[in-house]
Amino acid sequence: MGYACPVCGAAQADEVHLANHLGVTASLGREDHLEWLAEYAPDWADCGPDELAAQVVEHAPEVDTPELEDEDGHADAPPLEAELARQTRLPGRGELTTPEASTAETERVLEEARELTRRMHESAAGSDEDENA
Repeated sequence: MGYACPVCGAAQADEVHLANHLGVTASLGREDHLEWLAEYAPDWADCGPDELAAQVVEHAPEVDTPELEDEDGHADAPPLEAELARQTRLPGRGELTTPEASTAETERVLEEARELTRRMHESAAGSDEDENA
């Protein structure tokens, strides 16, 4: 037995997975999850998973989650990385969900980020040389 997200209905293996789902999804910029947490768990950003779970589980319907359980009936949710990857492909994830959605502004920002990264690496290499001199 697991819980359905009270915002999007996504099945979660247990209350901690539910708390992680809500927190991560809100952190990724999903306004609906962020607004829900602001209403039902206003201090969510300062909570650990167990603490947040205690606040949100009372608002989530229990659901059967056979796809999230192993043969012994224990919760076996997908790894966090897999869940994050799945969530980034959901609608509302911004303009970069398809390659053709990339704009000139996006390309400019990415190029600026590459340049800043290059400078950072050069600066770090220069610091290493200074220390070794």
